[in-house]
Amino acid sequence: MYSEKVMDHFQHPRNVGEIENASGVGTVGNAKCGDIMRMYLDIDDNGIIQDVKFKTFGCGAAVATSSMATELVKGKTIQEAMEVTNKAVMEALDGLPPVKVHCSLLAEEAIHAALWDYAEKHGIKIEGLEKPKSDIHEGEEEEEEEY
Repeated sequence: MYSEKVMDHFQHPRNVGEIENASGVGTVGNAKCGDIMRMYLDIDDNGIIQDVKFKTFGCGAAVATSSMATELVKGKTIQEAMEVTNKAVMEALDGLPPVKVHCSLLAEEAIHAALWDYAEKHGIKIEGLEKPKSDIHEGEEEEEEEY
């Protein structure tokens, strides 16, 4: 059901915790499944993500996607972090079962929410970044079953 990489990131998650005085903090949730992710970014003056941490309340796939998402953005520029999609997270984990695809969407949204917070705090606009939704299924109909 789950790939070895998913199991590894679930059993040994990377970058768990909080960053005090983080440059950006994003919290996203999914009311349907109850998963909540909070991502913390430490971004330097050159726009490089120096450190990233997460706290996730959710299933094993939610923990694994959070962990992998932090690995994918650490050391990257803001623009490179913007390019980390849910598909990239899933590919890096060697796939997810169809019913767990929403976890990778949550990871992508958590990155964007933390970047939005950073942009707001610094009075800047990040190209391609939109205000995060409070729930990733906001504005969607029953699409989840179609995966």
